[in-house]
Amino acid sequence: MKKVKEARRYAKALLNTVGIENIPQVITELGIVNDLIVKSREFKSFLINPQITPDEREKGIKQIAGRLRLSENTVKFIMHLSELGVILSLLEIIRIATALYLEKKRKAKAVVMTPIEIKKDYEERLKSSLKKLIDRDVDIEYVMDPSLLGGVLVKVGSTMYDTTIKGQLRLLKSELVRG
Repeated sequence: MKKVKEARRYAKALLNTVGIENIPQVITELGIVNDLIVKSREFKSFLINPQITPDEREKGIKQIAGRLRLSENTVKFIMHLSELGVILSLLEIIRIATALYLEKKRKAKAVVMTPIEIKKDYEERLKSSLKKLIDRDVDIEYVMDPSLLGGVLVKVGSTMYDTTIKGQLRLLKSELVRG
């Protein structure tokens, strides 16, 4: 619980510092840095090792940032998190910052799982239906899941909309059990 509060505080600070117009770029860059932390034990160790001086850490981060073409805002934020020893909460900070950004932009992100590829005309109908349902603009990420048996499974925030055959059968079963 404490880590989530801390992550929320840093995510808010990021939004306030960077500005709402630069957030998408910075979040993308922070995602790249987080992937590097996950994949490289050396990089992770470099960021959290208390024996590395702040000057050495700054030099190393700037070198890596140059190779990855990271913006100045991202570099400063990474250095700040590293100095404070909260860099390992980066994924949570990214998640919260994204949610706060979408909230400010009155947008929502939906993950749509389907067993097959969706056609463009259906995409537009789905997008407009979701917009009416949640009263926000919707960015949709499509995930193909062949294990689904027809229909779609939509996740918006913490809400799930299940129109799959399996989901409908589950609802029917619970209705029959209740009488």
